Amino acid sequence: MRVRVEQTALPGIGVRHDLMTESGRRLGVVSHRNGRRDLVLYDPDDPDSCQHDIPLTDDEAEALADILGASLMLGQLSGLREQAAGLLTEQIAIPAGSKYVNKRLGDTKARTRTSASIVAVLRQGEVNVSPDPTFRFAAGDVVVVVGTRQGLDGVTAILADSDPDG
Repeated sequence: MRVRVEQTALPGIGVRHDLMTESGRRLGVVSHRNGRRDLVLYDPDDPDSCQHDIPLTDDEAEALADILGASLMLGQLSGLREQAAGLLTEQIAIPAGSKYVNKRLGDTKARTRTSASIVAVLRQGEVNVSPDPTFRFAAGDVVVVVGTRQGLDGVTAILADSDPDG
């Protein structure tokens, strides 16, 4: 199903983007010329009447975009998993004793060693999508890994390794 987004110029204010959800609710984002953003939920009985207007700071807008982007990505990965026999997605926490705490993703050589890929890292409510090899892990990070069962088990073992001589 294709989602239609309507863009409306608001002279002297900025621009509004609206979409109709599958459940019949209309919502929008007003982007003001001064950079402010408002999340707008319209009254279901009167689609021209605003029921709720929620101002968002830059940090809030970015966090909301990250949340929606990450959940969309994970949903797409789940759909891919259903299509590809043997391909799995798993979330793996990095324990405090891992030798990879404060080390770079590239130091794990996880993809080379297991053929599984780390596609995102969740840290304190933030999502780092497609982290590059220089990304540094922290204790408690949760990595999202895609691969075979054997590959996922391999990444789990790598990240759990507490032996500094590895």
